[in-house]
Amino acid sequence: MASTELDRLLQVQEHDTTIDQLRHRRATLPEREELARLEERLARTRAELEAVRGRRAEIAGRQAGAEAELAALEARLAELDKRMYSGTITASRDLQAMADEIEHLKRRRSSFEDAVLEAMDELEPVDAEVARLEGEEAGAEAAAEEVREAITAAEKVIAGEEDDEQRARAGLVGTLPAALTEQYEAIRSKLGGVGAARLVGGSCTGCHLTLPAVEVDRLKRVAPDEVVLCDQCGRILVR
Repeated sequence: MASTELDRLLQVQEHDTTIDQLRHRRATLPEREELARLEERLARTRAELEAVRGRRAEIAGRQAGAEAELAALEARLAELDKRMYSGTITASRDLQAMADEIEHLKRRRSSFEDAVLEAMDELEPVDAEVARLEGEEAGAEAAAEEVREAITAAEKVIAGEEDDEQRARAGLVGTLPAALTEQYEAIRSKLGGVGAARLVGGSCTGCHLTLPAVEVDRLKRVAPDEVVLCDQCGRILVR
């Protein structure tokens, strides 16, 4: 194995580091935090809107019920009025009974009319609150969609950069012995993404620790084509 293979392995490491950085950048885009805040705001607004709509439905239901009762009363009053003045009822007792029923129905009508007006008064501020919350929901959703589009655009750029790195990496890996690549991948997987590091001035740039002087002396005598590991962290050392 020529020493240039170790140099190429270090280049593979550089591409892997860049790829890891790109993936971290994609996962931690600042727009993601903004989107999370907007979605939290949307969730609160929608919960509040649901509650207000429920309140509105309850009031509207009461109004509809009172209006239905009013319609039935009006129909009954019209029927009684027609019979009273039709001339078909002549007995004073029957006429008095009808007059009493009409009076009773009119009192009930007044009660239901009050109920309808009360419901209408209650609905006015509730309708205004529904409109306000719907506007807030629409605004937050529009803002969230804008941020989602920004995230998609940023992810596209990062994906393009990662593809470039992957292609360059694949070209280098194709020139390396499979055993060396497998050893590197195993170490990289175990040690946080860094499987190979350069030895600079007696220090491993992977763990940033200084090797003992005895070990440095030993490495000077090792053939340049031999794979050696840092005795501090276990990474492949490129001399």
